[in-house]
Amino acid sequence: MKYLQRISILGYIFIALLFFVCGFSLIVLASMEIWSALFSDGHQSVQARFQLILECVGLLTISVAAFELGQTILEEEVQREVHVSSPTRLRRFLSRFLIVVVVSLGVECLVGVFQFLHTKPELLPHVASIGIAAAVLLASWGVFVRLNVEAEKLEPEAMHQAQEEDKHVET
Repeated sequence: MKYLQRISILGYIFIALLFFVCGFSLIVLASMEIWSALFSDGHQSVQARFQLILECVGLLTISVAAFELGQTILEEEVQREVHVSSPTRLRRFLSRFLIVVVVSLGVECLVGVFQFLHTKPELLPHVASIGIAAAVLLASWGVFVRLNVEAEKLEPEAMHQAQEEDKHVET
């Protein structure tokens, strides 16, 4: 069983590294886009440049999400060797993941509104559905955290243990 756990840890490390590679790749692509938007040869309109900059914001948002997911996997699955069984650990793990998802969806919704407001207003309902999805996720997450507080009271030692692990991970 220990052998399988070590293989799974290697898998988690590999997945986290791939998230980091994807994050850096998106930064490179965003840099190329911003360069072409700011320093083009003058053939692009201001609106076209604005669209390129909005695409950069989207790329960078996804890059941040990739970095956060990679970091979460490393900290929760490799450094802590978490087995998501207690309410405290489950809430912490889901909270870290959902923060990334909700913020990314919110930024993508904002980018979509700016992008399609003047060019393709018929696509605004699609963009609104992204905002609604982010709001539903945020509300559901809030309900989950609220209900989870009662379950955490049954295992106060799990919260203390998680806080002690935080001290070791941060150093």
